[in-house]
Amino acid sequence: MPRVLVLGGTDLANAFIKALQTAHPDLEIVLSLAGRTRSPKLPDCTIRTGGFGGAEGLSDYLREEGITALVDATHPYAAQISANAAKAAVEAGTPCLHLVRPTWEQAPYDNWHHARDYEEAAKHLDELSQTHPLTVFLTVGRQELKPFHHLMNCTHVVRSVEQPDEAELPPGARVVLARGPFREEDEAAFLKENRIDVIVSKNSGGTATYGKILAARSLRMPVVMVERPSLPEGEIVGDLESALVWVGGRLH
Repeated sequence: MPRVLVLGGTDLANAFIKALQTAHPDLEIVLSLAGRTRSPKLPDCTIRTGGFGGAEGLSDYLREEGITALVDATHPYAAQISANAAKAAVEAGTPCLHLVRPTWEQAPYDNWHHARDYEEAAKHLDELSQTHPLTVFLTVGRQELKPFHHLMNCTHVVRSVEQPDEAELPPGARVVLARGPFREEDEAAFLKENRIDVIVSKNSGGTATYGKILAARSLRMPVVMVERPSLPEGEIVGDLESALVWVGGRLH
């Protein structure tokens, strides 16, 4: 029986698996999770949790488990996992697809400050806060907060699915625990109630967290947008239908 390994941990991966199960009900699907989220939303399939031991370990797994195709549907910012997937697939001779949500595109009235990484995002905040204190809405994930610890003229509101460890948080940060999707009107109310001056965001794509971008646009609020890391070379699609077609072509 053909077996497909999906590297997931995202809503996109879950939606893809459900669509794949509908299109190919007899297909065996294994979902691999890094294990960083303590209460992930999971589809009904075989679940594997934890790392593989880099590209070499993943390559061994692909061969030993007889994986027919590998689909990398991890978060667009999981650059190391995507790179390992591409390398492992080549070594094992396993077809590999990267399923990646399209980026958000800057629109009129968007006030974006582009940053190549989190360190550059922190520099933007440092510059913006030179003339007056800022209340910053940090929506970059609890593992990416360290570069913002040193900012002296910023107060942070951190939104996270899970409670960050105290050591992960910038000094004095306030934590809001919530899981998307978030609607534009709710995000606008949140930004006003918390007197947010600027948002820091990943360019995650998709609809679940786009409400904050729409709200910032309507409020003319600046957004420090952290650009995505580059994807490894290989086959890339941005929608479920294309991914289903790709997998279907590897099952015969």
